[in-house]
Amino acid sequence: MFKIKETFEKAMQSLDFIGVCLGIFAGLFLIAFLFERLFVKQRRRFSDTRYITYTAIFSAMAGVLMLLEIPLFFAPSFYMIDLSELPVMIATFYLGPVAGVLCELFKVMIKVLIKGSPTMFVGDFANFAVGCAFVLPASMIYHIKPGKKTALWGLIAGTLIMTVFGSAFNALYLIPKFAQAFGGIEKIVGMGTAVNKHITSVWTLVFYAVVPFNFIKGALITVLTFLLYKRVSPLMHRMDARRLERKKKTR
Repeated sequence: MFKIKETFEKAMQSLDFIGVCLGIFAGLFLIAFLFERLFVKQRRRFSDTRYITYTAIFSAMAGVLMLLEIPLFFAPSFYMIDLSELPVMIATFYLGPVAGVLCELFKVMIKVLIKGSPTMFVGDFANFAVGCAFVLPASMIYHIKPGKKTALWGLIAGTLIMTVFGSAFNALYLIPKFAQAFGGIEKIVGMGTAVNKHITSVWTLVFYAVVPFNFIKGALITVLTFLLYKRVSPLMHRMDARRLERKKKTR
């Protein structure tokens, strides 16, 4: 009887987690979709095939980069930096905010298919949600008036929003979810204490590990995107121009 009750409780917790994941994805997708329709009046028009192709390419690149994780000396082992937001950011600057949300989703799916989910999907969901908190603001600011200055301001704003949102989201939802799956809050905090004696609670874990983690990741992606996007986008512009020329000639 106890086993049945325990199994039922775990199933309900999983359903609750899945519901939160789906709700956040739907909300982020709706925000991106409405923003494109209402504010990005001059957004570039792509055929469905071209849009899907670009989204798939950048998602695949992001999924591979997500596998290359860099450990941090100041944070427990479940916080590792990856550079998967770099191709996502290039995609969302070129294609629009909706592409950014889709790339964030697809890169996580690719990573889970290749590597699985040692964190029982909690870490993967965290990567998606916090990644969108970075990508969406940056993309929205950039697409209102595309240019180097707005790209830089968008990336800076995205870094700050990701740092604030990611820290609060970890403290209020993600760390408790980790604790449910991996032995309780004391064990999770203890993993932080092992690398930093000042980490003695959930909020000190967030302050000493999550805040610098998100800020460093945002700063790295900001610098790399700013350096690479204006070199990559002309290549895609030329490819699109050639495609349009070929299409006109075949008519």
